[in-house]
Order: sequence, then C-alpha cells, then structure tokens
Amino acid sequence: MGKPTGFLEYERKNNQAVEPLERIKNFNEFHTPMREKERREQAARCMNCGVPFCQSGMMIAGMASGCPLNNLVPEWNDLLYHGNYKKALQLLRQTNNFPEFTSRVCPALCEAACTCGLNDTPVTCKANENAIIEYGYANDLMGPQPPKTRTGKKVAVIGSGPSGLAAADQLNRRGHSVTVYERNDHIGGLLMYGIPNMKLEKWVIDRKQKVMEEEGVKFVVNADVGKDVKAADLLKEYDSVILACGASNPRDIKAKGREADGIYFAVDFLTRSTKHVLTGKKEVWVDTKGKNVIVIGGGDTGNDCVGTAVRQGAKSVTQLEMMPKLPDERAASNPWPEWPRVCKTDYGQEEAIAVFGHDPRIYQTTVKEFVADKNGKLKKVKLVKLEAKKDPKTGRMNMTEIAGSEFEMPADVVLIAAGFLGAQDYVAKAFGVKLNARTNVETAPGEFKTSVDKVFTAGDMHRGQSLVVWGINEGRHVAKEVDQFLMGYTNLD
Repeated sequence: MGKPTGFLEYERKNNQAVEPLERIKNFNEFHTPMREKERREQAARCMNCGVPFCQSGMMIAGMASGCPLNNLVPEWNDLLYHGNYKKALQLLRQTNNFPEFTSRVCPALCEAACTCGLNDTPVTCKANENAIIEYGYANDLMGPQPPKTRTGKKVAVIGSGPSGLAAADQLNRRGHSVTVYERNDHIGGLLMYGIPNMKLEKWVIDRKQKVMEEEGVKFVVNADVGKDVKAADLLKEYDSVILACGASNPRDIKAKGREADGIYFAVDFLTRSTKHVLTGKKEVWVDTKGKNVIVIGGGDTGNDCVGTAVRQGAKSVTQLEMMPKLPDERAASNPWPEWPRVCKTDYGQEEAIAVFGHDPRIYQTTVKEFVADKNGKLKKVKLVKLEAKKDPKTGRMNMTEIAGSEFEMPADVVLIAAGFLGAQDYVAKAFGVKLNARTNVETAPGEFKTSVDKVFTAGDMHRGQSLVVWGINEGRHVAKEVDQFLMGYTNLD
C-alpha cells in the first residue's frame, strides 16, 4: 500500500465535466481528464483494505456488488499512485479486455462496493481505469500482439457486442482463427448504436477494432446470420460457433393508439441518431427539434434518450417512470456493500434541468392511451398515476392504476425505453438451439453450451439484458469453455 493515509488526506475529485448548457451543443464526450498529479492523488485514496469488495463481483440481495471481472483494483490503484502506469496497465488488461469501453460506460459497480465509500466517498476507480488505458494508447503500449502459433481451429462469433468481442479476443489470443459476424454496418453492437456518442465516442471502438484485426481477428459486417448468411454453412465451415447476438427484443407498450405515427423504440431512435452523428445525414435520424418528447422508461437508456432529444433541440422532454422515486440516500434496508438503490440524476436529466428548469421525470406514471390527429400523427398522450398494491393470489406488489388520476400531455414523439424481453428468435431458430422461458438461449446452469453440438452462447442472449461489464465477463467465460471443447484442455483465464 503506497500511502496508508491517502484516504484521509485527499478528497474525492471527479474529472471536470463541461457545463450542461455548453455540452449539449454537440455529441462529444464531455469530461476532461485531470492532471497526472491529481490523478495519482485520487489513486492514493485506495485503502488496499483487507477485503476488497470492489473486485468481488458477488451477488448480494439480488444485486451485483463489486466488479464482475474481478479487476485487480487495489493493485493497479497502488501502481497508479506510484506512477508505474506500465505495470498498472498489465494488471488491468489481465482481467479486462476492453478498459477503454468500461471506463466510459460502466456504472462503476466497483465504486459502489468501495470500502472507502462506507463512511466517506468511494475511490474514483472508473476514472483511474480510464487514465491507465489511455496512457497505454498514448505511449504505444496497446499495439497488436498476434499469437505466435495457430491451433488450426476455426471459430465463428455471431454478434460483435461486448460479449462477442471479448470471446473473439480471448480465443484469438489462444491461437484459434476467429471470424466475427455483425449484421450492422459497424461492429460494436449496442456499444456502437445503443450508447450515444457523448458517452462513448465511436473512434474508441474503431481504434480497438484496428488492433484486433492486426492481431488476426476477422470482422464481417452487414452479415445478418439466419437471413443473409446460412447457419448450416457456418456449422460446416467452423469448428465451433458462439451466439452473442444480444437481447434485442424491445418491450412494447400495449396502450390504445399504439399505431400512431411518432412512436419509436429507444434503441431505434438512438441508432438513427448515432448514424446521423457519424454520417451527417439528417434523413437517417428521428428529428425531435421543436417537438414535445415523452420518454417511457427511467433507466440508462431512457436517460440517453433525454440527453439526445435535448441535444436535438426538443421543445420539451418528459420522462415517465412507473416506479416510485428512490430515496436520495441509502435506506437502512439497503446497506453497504449492496448496490445503492438511490435516486440518481444522470447527465441527460442534468441537461434537461438546465434547459427547461425542472427535472424531466414524473414518477408512478404510465401511458394509458396514445392520441393521434386526423392524419394519424401523434399529438398527445393520456397518462395515469400508479400505486403499489399487493396481489392477493401471488403476494407480489404490482403497480396499478389509480382511478380518476388520468391527465393529458402534448406529445409529438414518444420513445419507448422499457427494456428488452430477450433474444430475437430467428438466429436461435436458424441454429436450432432451445430457448428458455425468458426467451434467452438455454444452457445448463453455469455453462455456455447450447442444445446443439459445438454451438455456444454468451452475453445478453444468454443472461438477458445486462451491463457491458457482464457481457465481457460472459465472453471470457464462453471462450474458456469453447477452448476446452476444441483442445481438450484450456489455459485461458
């Protein structure tokens, strides 16, 4: 431990964020890295505690606590404090294939479980991670390292999101020949088109793709397996196939008037917005400028829709949340190191507050009816308030309508950000793999092999909608299982 009193001497400081009214003028990332001296002081706050919950990746009360990748957080924080960036980078890459992604988009499960956060503020693990990986790129430490020998085995990975990329990276390092198939025109899955540019600029993905290609990974884009590419051909050509297509069935809102023009799924809205940012072609996006926008859903995707609509110049933005507002501080029933179930005002909501003067969120509310004009275009929504009631048969608490609480709001565009229900079934059908009750690809508990010989699965397609860091975790684990299948043993972590 480099500085035993560091957590007493230095207060937590975050990277400086561009002010909301300024940053909404573009779609660029908006945090400025701090000076090296300050960054090392932030690393010095790491207590190197006896039980580092930050790297545990445990499930406590049904919620993740600590990093699912078991990142060696205390170790590389200590090395960062001492200025040994090269060794810190080696330890970081030992457990995480893509720190350039997680250090931008992860909700920092490590920080939520930080021991320093029990009685003070947690260590800035996420920003420290970003400083380490960007140092690596800036100092030519992230160049290609192709395997010295090849095994002669060929693996196809279907889907290039976090899990698919992690599996490809691991298997390629092992010496297998890996080809990644992506149905979109760029790799990255939701990293590319589900996460807005202001959270993850797309050159970051392009940079990593170039390194992986130079290491031997092949990428085939605009290849929709199960439609344009036959599953039978892949099964014949490759020794193993990994299905990592994500959970891309968006949950719909089955309210009256759903067919009105102006209602979009959030992922489609965000995809088209990113394509506009990348190409400059306005005809590809859903333009919300001067329009009243309703976002249905209170999670990260809903917040991304708020931030995107604000940048486009929406007339108003309202975000509907079915559940009650979370407390501002931890409840007694939600002790550390559980994930803190507290109200978070994220970047998009901050920007809406700056522009419109109030929080865009309305709690315990949902859409009862979409109302269109005579031309079929959405003009308003009928909303209803909700309350929690216990189902006498199941004992579960459900959000139910409050009689007489209906009210209306003008709406030109509605964005449905209500989560995902599971994998799109056409890929599963093409390979003949079984799905479980949640429409995810079925495997034995703790395993990744499907019901079809030599076909494996990972990521959201396997576990359901989740975080980037869990996707990488699954990609690493499926790679290990595939390597064992191909070689009879494995030396992958």
